[in-house]
Amino acid sequence: MELRVTVAIGAAVIVQSGLGLVWAGAASERLAQLERRADDNREIIERTARLEEQARFISAALVRIEDKLDAKGEGE
Repeated sequence: MELRVTVAIGAAVIVQSGLGLVWAGAASERLAQLERRADDNREIIERTARLEEQARFISAALVRIEDKLDAKGEGE
């Protein structure tokens, strides 16, 4: 009887250890996926910031062009 209990406890510990390793591996993979997503989001944010800056420069250039055209039209 005592041997069965010892074997059962040993088997339970081994199974629990195995399941713990599987869980840790799955958690590690989920964390790696989240890190990859965060890197992708960082790139998108940087691209968006560059596009916004380019749009500001283009808008300023258009204002200057319009001002020049208006000034030229008034001079005629």
